[in-house]
Amino acid sequence: MPTQSLQIPTADGQADAFAAFPADGGPHPGVLMYPDGFGIRPVLREMAAELAEHGYYVLVPNIFYRHGPAPVLELPEHIGEEARPAIFARLMPMIEAHTTERILRDAEAYLEFLTTRPEAGPGPVAVTGYCIGGLLATHTAAAHPGRVAALAGFHAPVGAAGPGALHRITARAHFGHAATDLTPEALGELNRTLDAAGLEYTSEIYPGTVHGFTMADTDAFDPAALKRHWESLLALLDRAL
Repeated sequence: MPTQSLQIPTADGQADAFAAFPADGGPHPGVLMYPDGFGIRPVLREMAAELAEHGYYVLVPNIFYRHGPAPVLELPEHIGEEARPAIFARLMPMIEAHTTERILRDAEAYLEFLTTRPEAGPGPVAVTGYCIGGLLATHTAAAHPGRVAALAGFHAPVGAAGPGALHRITARAHFGHAATDLTPEALGELNRTLDAAGLEYTSEIYPGTVHGFTMADTDAFDPAALKRHWESLLALLDRAL
């Protein structure tokens, strides 16, 4: 599976990124994949490559490029509970500095870059993300309803985008929530907001999961939930792109 290291021009500099895509030329439908807060690392490269094997051009940006190239943080091969406090002490200031204004400026640059790649073509595209990346994906879909046809977020605080943003989304959507992130009551409230927005969507709690369940390099990893994630994501992309 071909991969390529890239530099994306943005309003605030150059975002390093990588792409995974099929070897047969293209163009292929484009997918903008936002990583979780731990950023680009081997597990994200593996996930992008797996998605690319299904016929997609997958672009993964370093969302914290303002703080340096990926890997922005030094991470252990396995991110266990004992390592999290020190990692989050460094990670949270970067998350807090990543304002909605920055998110939207970057999203414009990422989509412009993605849709001008010869291997991807002009669109429409999908956006997907994990943890904070799911929130970024939601903001991106809301800001670019004419360009984003599919939206997915996993163990992501998508509701934090706010009803105003959710009402601007026209993409088909799937949200897979961790059982520890969202109560059934909170899920019902979110889904009523999505209903009021007129979205075509699925939004569900993956039973027995904890935050980060897709990430094989963390204690949160749940192989069955990762499989369910792939089934849901691929079905969404197949319908929308």
